[in-house]
Amino acid sequence: MLVASVNVNGIRAAARKGMGAWIESTDADVILLQEVRAPEELVAALVGETYEIVQQASALKGRAGVAVAVKKDFEIGRTSRGLMAGLEPGEDGQLVEPAVDTGRWVEVEVPELGTTFVSAYLHSGVADNAEKMAAKYAHLERVTQRLAELDAARQSGPAHVLVGGDFNIVHTPADIKNWKPNHNKTAGVLDAEIAYLDRWFGELGYVDAHRRLVGDMQGPYTWWSQRGKAFDNDAGWRIDYHMTSPELAEKATDARVDRADAYDARWSDHAPLVMTYR
Repeated sequence: MLVASVNVNGIRAAARKGMGAWIESTDADVILLQEVRAPEELVAALVGETYEIVQQASALKGRAGVAVAVKKDFEIGRTSRGLMAGLEPGEDGQLVEPAVDTGRWVEVEVPELGTTFVSAYLHSGVADNAEKMAAKYAHLERVTQRLAELDAARQSGPAHVLVGGDFNIVHTPADIKNWKPNHNKTAGVLDAEIAYLDRWFGELGYVDAHRRLVGDMQGPYTWWSQRGKAFDNDAGWRIDYHMTSPELAEKATDARVDRADAYDARWSDHAPLVMTYR
């Protein structure tokens, strides 16, 4: 099973810059896409007819958007658009996500692969903006609740869970080139954010499947700032994950980050994370 995850930073621009050639050459069974920023019919056209698309767009125009692309060789089971865990019903009894949280979570069960796939695009946040950080932490709380629910659901549904995407949080100093100047100063490197990953990879029992394979090496990074020479100097962040149930992590045999050969050869500011599971 070959699974790829990538923040495309706007799928229209990514397609113009070469995303299609990467999709064709990678030939993944499942692709988890984040920051799509386009309607579903356009996403399907740009990803290609080989794949079935399940997507949640953001309620905020030009923002977020996540999708799961599954090869049409596989039948899709249950799907769920949005993150409803932890929400209180409105006056009409319906659960409605805050607009800022839409386009950040979509689930697809693929019974033949024995896996529930989630494409997740978690809030980036701004360290000195209390409103944005409050929204990020509230969303992380609901993600935590849903992760526990998905783990419990493995008793009666697909045996495995794979949450792939842009988490916008590093976990350890090995995940960022410049730890000291960013730690507890920059969103994504705050101890309060990192505590959520500690819980997911600890108490909840999920595994950072990529890190498990590559060990304690620095990086490999998956995102580089557009500023300065970050890409050329490989001053990156590893914020794109395959977070899996323990048994699926044990099936992971290979991982690679498809970093472009040169700055002007990139089709996103993120590089795809591609992993093989037996």
